[in-house]
Amino acid sequence: MALKVAIVGLPNVGKSTLFNALTQTAQAQAANYPFCTIEPNTGDVAVPEPRLDALVAIAGSKEIIPARINFVDVAGLVRGASKGEGLGNQFLANIRDCDAVAFVSRCFVDDDITHVEGRIDPLSDLEIIETELMLADLESLEKRMTGLEKRAKGGDKDSIATVRLAKIALDQLNAGKPARAAKIDKEDEKGWHMLQLLTALPALYVCNVEESSADSGNALSEAVAERAAKDNAKSVVISAKIESEIALLDPSERAEFLETLGLAEPGLNRLIREAYSLLGLQTYFTVGPKEARAWTIHVGDTAPQAAGVIHTDFEKGFIRAETIAFDDYVRLKGEQGAKEAGRMRLEGKEYIVNDGDVLHFRFTS
Repeated sequence: MALKVAIVGLPNVGKSTLFNALTQTAQAQAANYPFCTIEPNTGDVAVPEPRLDALVAIAGSKEIIPARINFVDVAGLVRGASKGEGLGNQFLANIRDCDAVAFVSRCFVDDDITHVEGRIDPLSDLEIIETELMLADLESLEKRMTGLEKRAKGGDKDSIATVRLAKIALDQLNAGKPARAAKIDKEDEKGWHMLQLLTALPALYVCNVEESSADSGNALSEAVAERAAKDNAKSVVISAKIESEIALLDPSERAEFLETLGLAEPGLNRLIREAYSLLGLQTYFTVGPKEARAWTIHVGDTAPQAAGVIHTDFEKGFIRAETIAFDDYVRLKGEQGAKEAGRMRLEGKEYIVNDGDVLHFRFTS
């Protein structure tokens, strides 16, 4: 599953610094002036998964393959971007094919780093970004409605369904609300997704704080967290500056550095976990002598759907899944111990995969 998250925010809020830390590269230029990110930078990041280490220690796998998450660093938006201000709305298209949006808000004060609006107000920043995305969605829908309604009047069933969903979105947007606020029936989810609305994407609010607030946040980040709760969104506190420093350290040095700051883990781990939670994702594992691998699926996926993430043939020809819960695998020292203790189960097509399941699929080609 190719999970893709757009990093969005006003200029100089720490987006590119955060992206650099996420990817542990210098692909995105972090500079103290607007629009230093001209082309969208993308980077694949390994999803932190300590359970893989436990599995490898037991199975002796030669290779560890974690799940991946793709982050897109989008150039800073400004007020009026949907109408061509700043670098215009060309960057809005970079968000459309993402699965979620991480809104980075500046929750720190630093007179040496300019703010495009001339003040530090993360809630206002979020309003500006959300407004630009809503305006872009309105323009996109209004341009399509004439053609859609014409085909709908001609009896085209797909167009009739699309018009109905588009009107739901327009009602939300005209009321000043993002499209994600609409309640969509499960059977309409595919058609809703096909509208490609920027404001329909799940939202994660990332509060970029100063180093001293990296653990528990500050008054500014608390205000953003309250806003996230009202919007049915997720929020996470992170210090992009600290994360960029951690990214440059050897793995052996990171634990000590985090301890000196009073942090249990890098903020990026929390960010990735929140992104998974936001999108309703979970992990299952395949383990063998060659590799131990983490696979990403949706919460509620069946065993055949989980198999299809590996290869579509696995889903089509699915017979059963040899299943061991992660805790049983570790406690009983692997597959053989689980078998002997009767903790390996043979699950069929209706089985709902649990987070952490260790699976081996049987299928016909």
